[in-house]
Formats: sequence, C-alpha cells, structure tokens
Amino acid sequence: MVRVKERYLLVNIIYPPEDSRAGNSSKPNLIVQHQPTTENLTPGILVRALKAQVASLFGDYGAGCLESDLSVKYLSLATSTVIIRCSRDHYQMLWSALTFMDRVPTKDGTGRPCIFRVVRVSGTIRKAEEEAIRQAKQRLIEAKEASSQTPSSLAPREPSHPDVILDAMDGSDDESMHDADD
Repeated sequence: MVRVKERYLLVNIIYPPEDSRAGNSSKPNLIVQHQPTTENLTPGILVRALKAQVASLFGDYGAGCLESDLSVKYLSLATSTVIIRCSRDHYQMLWSALTFMDRVPTKDGTGRPCIFRVVRVSGTIRKAEEEAIRQAKQRLIEAKEASSQTPSSLAPREPSHPDVILDAMDGSDDESMHDADD
C-alpha cells in the first residue's frame, strides 16, 4: 500500500507597521510586526480563504487540486503562526496563494493588512512544530532584549554578520598563490 505524501507549511502572519504610527512608535519593529492575530480568524475561515485564493490564481484546476487535501493543522492566534497540510504535488500552488494574500480573512470579510510568510516546508508535522517552537523562543529572546534597551536605541539593528567569512580549514597559504601577471 502506498502512503499519501503530504507537505506541511509553517506560516507566520506578519503585520506591517501602520503609516500613521511608523515614525513615532515606541515599540520595536519586532513587536509591531509579530502581533497577535484577531479572534475572528478560525481554521475554517482560513481554509475557505486559501481555496478562494487558489481558485482565483489557478482557476478550476487549482481548486480541484487542493479541494480535499487542504487543512489547517495548527493555528496560534497568540503567535500568529499556522501549520497547513496539503498534498506534496501541489504545495507550490498553496505557497503562491499565501504569497498573494494580503489580508487576514475574518468572518465579516474585512481584515487587517498582513503578509503571510512561509517559513518552512516539511514532510512531517514534527519538524514544522520544532521550527515553530524554535522561532517562538527566538522571538521571546529578541523581544526581551529590545525591551531592555533604552528608548533612544529602539531603532532596528542590523544583524551582526561578518563581512568576510574565513574558512579555518583552508590549507592554502599565501606563498602558493601567484598573481596572473607573474
């Protein structure tokens, strides 16, 4: 018997800062962008919105491909994190539909502007859950660091990445290198 192959998409819902509050907000960008999602979002509403978005992008073919295999396995309103299950053959369609969604779907039809960011695509729900936990812990650490800073230093920081990455295992030395002019 052949097992049905599925993919699990870990999705973060990110809220861009509102234009009126962008310049004078006292909250760090991390906290502004990773806000809790409204209570009006339910797994059923999200699935219906995803199916409608796939149908508008890919027509009847896309709607038929994801009709029976699409489901929300995990929805956290507090962390704005979603794990969505779909068939392995059609996860790219779902990913593109998420990319084009620009509002959180709600019961009344109006929703806040947002960005659905696919963080990980996994073959098992376990790996998707582990990544969600890892990211939640990382966000907590970053939020604590941001809240401990003085208000004048709440501007977004550049990530501390070295400009040059040196390989310590490189066996070459300067004497063995020759210029093209020699």
